[in-house]
Amino acid sequence: MNIGIIGYGRMGKEIEKAAKERNHNVPVIIDVNNKQELNTQTLSNLDVAIEFTTPDSAFENYKVCFDANVPVVSGTTGWLERMDELKSIIKQKNGAFFYAANFNIGVNIFFELNKMLASLMNSAEGYRPEIRENHHVHKIDAPSGTAIKLAENIIHNNSQIDRWVKEEKQSDNELPVKSIREDEIPGIHQVHYESAMDEIEIKHSAKSRKGFALGAILAAEFISDKEGYYEMKDMLQF
Repeated sequence: MNIGIIGYGRMGKEIEKAAKERNHNVPVIIDVNNKQELNTQTLSNLDVAIEFTTPDSAFENYKVCFDANVPVVSGTTGWLERMDELKSIIKQKNGAFFYAANFNIGVNIFFELNKMLASLMNSAEGYRPEIRENHHVHKIDAPSGTAIKLAENIIHNNSQIDRWVKEEKQSDNELPVKSIREDEIPGIHQVHYESAMDEIEIKHSAKSRKGFALGAILAAEFISDKEGYYEMKDMLQF
């Protein structure tokens, strides 16, 4: 396939490596230095575009890709309040869009474990959950998109929790999500339940960005001949 990369930071460079390892071509790379090249003509020969940029630019990037009839795989977080609007555009353009807060395969298995644990803890008295996430100092958003998804899945599966909050909770129906930014940590996410008697914890630690990049390429392969909106659960058949 011909894969375009929109956003050529650390993640974009890993995606380029992963694409070439799976024998794909990368004829188009768009970054801040050549963003004027993000147009329908430049994108016209692509099979898929993979987008990892920033919340303030992502939505417009998607629209240019749809105008060029190019499916999009995106891992950019921080714009999800516009998801309904995007899904409407996808339908109007007969486009294809694959979104994941985290493309690491292990993390997506971790998401399913988190749902199961939240359901089990729903009937357990006295346990209070907390999410902790650690990332490298270059990560802009906090909490991470992965931590937010973990929190939303706990809320959906545990009636004792109504909402998540950053850092410290004020009441028992709140789920605190704590963020640490230090060194070059690729990503650590922990879901912790504690009672007066014991503690239960599940944890995922990424060793490098390679797992995220491979997941993005697998998503590109999956979506290349499709229309509509997709997530990792569709590709992994959870």
